[in-house]
Amino acid sequence: MADLFGSTRTVVKGRYALFTPDSFVPGSVPGWQHVRAVINISPALGARFVQLQVNLGRVGVGEGNTGTHEFFIYVAEGGGSILVDQKRHRLEAGSYVFVPPGQDLQIKSNGIGLAVVIFQKIHERVKGLPLPRTVVGHERDIKGQPVAGNEDVRQQVLLPDEPEFDLAVNIFTYLPGAAQPCVASHNMEKGVLLLKGQGLYRLDADHHPVQAGDAIWLGSYCPHWFVAMGKTPASYIQYQDINRDPMPG
Repeated sequence: MADLFGSTRTVVKGRYALFTPDSFVPGSVPGWQHVRAVINISPALGARFVQLQVNLGRVGVGEGNTGTHEFFIYVAEGGGSILVDQKRHRLEAGSYVFVPPGQDLQIKSNGIGLAVVIFQKIHERVKGLPLPRTVVGHERDIKGQPVAGNEDVRQQVLLPDEPEFDLAVNIFTYLPGAAQPCVASHNMEKGVLLLKGQGLYRLDADHHPVQAGDAIWLGSYCPHWFVAMGKTPASYIQYQDINRDPMPG
């Protein structure tokens, strides 16, 4: 019926966009071989960053130099390895790697399969601050902290809260029925990928049912709010820009 009537939950508006897996169109990205890449968010949408999902399958490889960009790579499924700073690190579901500008890197599948989520942006250098360092970790080692005192909503902070980092990537987990403490509206732009469960997301003045696999772009100052629904917890990984002057130059 969806094919017959052109029905989808995907919607693109001026201040936000919701993309559901039925509307994903894979394509190629320079530096990646034998992969299925879906570009969920990019400057073509009006965003100031890129959010993509890459399935490396059994033999996929991605390699190159980050140049002026920085990358945050999160492993959604499978296993593999990444070479950065002349060190090779094992990757498994829940692993993450932040790669700063000017770094060579190589990421590859272990022969079984590897699916990653990547946030990419141009690093905003601040005079007097060093470049951010490489960070390698796993979500299981990051304790979730209550959000605004609500024990039913937990936030895992994956990157250091240090001024040289101009982005934050966090994982939020909601118990069934738990909600974001307020309708937020701020200058930070966000990218979201639902990892588990389902819920209702307010985006601007609209309310959308969402579930695992959905990708969301929130432009600056777009009002937003989330409540988990169903019988299981809901979680999402979220990118946002931080730590920079709102009036650059």
